[in-house]
Amino acid sequence: MTGDTVFQQICQVLAVLCLAPLLQGFIVTCREKIARGKGPSILQPYRDLYKLFHKEQLVPESASFIFWLAPIVAFTAMLTVPLLIPVLTNYPLPLSDMGDILGGGLILALAGFSIGLAGLDSGHPYGGLGSSREAMLGILAEPTLIVVFIGITLLDRSMLPFVVNHLLVAEPSVYWSPGHLLLVAAFFILLTVETEHLPIHSDTHHEIYMIGEARLLEYSGPLLGLLRWSSWMKRAILYTIFVNVLTLPWGLSVRGTAPGLLEATGILLAKWALVALLLVMIDSLQSRLRFYRYQEPLALSFLLAILAVIAHQL
Repeated sequence: MTGDTVFQQICQVLAVLCLAPLLQGFIVTCREKIARGKGPSILQPYRDLYKLFHKEQLVPESASFIFWLAPIVAFTAMLTVPLLIPVLTNYPLPLSDMGDILGGGLILALAGFSIGLAGLDSGHPYGGLGSSREAMLGILAEPTLIVVFIGITLLDRSMLPFVVNHLLVAEPSVYWSPGHLLLVAAFFILLTVETEHLPIHSDTHHEIYMIGEARLLEYSGPLLGLLRWSSWMKRAILYTIFVNVLTLPWGLSVRGTAPGLLEATGILLAKWALVALLLVMIDSLQSRLRFYRYQEPLALSFLLAILAVIAHQL
C-alpha cells in the first residue's frame, strides 16, 4: 500500500463523512422550497451536530451497554462501507479487498440491527414501537437489497462493484439491457424506503408517523449526534451505490490525483443532488399512506429484483 493509495482511501471515507450532512441540508431545503417555505440553511446539519456534541450525555436508568454500543457500531459501519465501493475512484483501492458489495450490504444491515436493539434496550414504549415498525420494513427491504446486490454481481459475474462500473461504461448494450434497467427500478424504489422518502415516514414526533425517529427518542448529546450522522452517511452511501454503480457510472477519478479526486467530489455532489431532488419531489407529490401499505412498494421492488436476476440468466 503506497502513500497515494492511502490518501485516496482517506479521501473516499472523508467524502462520505464530511459531505453527508450537506446532503441532509440540501434535502431539507428542497422539501421546504417545494412546500413554499423558507426553511433552514443548507449548513444547518453541521450546526446541529456541533450542538449535540457539546451537550451533556443523558442515559436512561434502564439502559444497558447496548445503549452505549449501538451508536458506535452504526457509525463505524458507515465508515467501513465507503472503503468497499467506488466513491471517488473507478478502481479498487487496497482496503477494498476486505469485502465485496454483498459484504457492504451486510454491514449496513448490522448498523440497522444495532440501532433496533438500542430502541428496545432503552425501555421506552416509543423505542419498542419504532424498532418493531423498522423490523417490519426490514423483512422485505433487507432481502430486496441483497437480491439487488446479487443482480449487480450477475452483470459481469463479479462481486466487486468496480467491475460493474467499468462494464456499464464500456458496454452500452449492458447498460440498456432489461436486467440492468430492472435493477435500477428496484433499487430506486428501495431508496425511498431506506432513506425515509416513502410517504409513511415523517420527521415529526407524532406517534402515528414515527418509525426510525422513535428509536432515538431516549438518546441525547454526543450519542444522538453519532446516530444522526450515521443515518445521513447511510443515505449518502446508498445514493453513491445507486449513481456510481448502477445509473451514472461516469465522472470517477481514473488516476487518483488530487485534482482528479476534487473533480470527482464535485461530480458526486451533483449526482447526489439530482437523486435527492427526484426523491423529494416524489415524496412531496404523493399522498401520505397508511403504515400497513408499506409492503406494496417493497413487494414491487422485490419482484423487480427477482425479474432482473431471471433476466440475467436468460
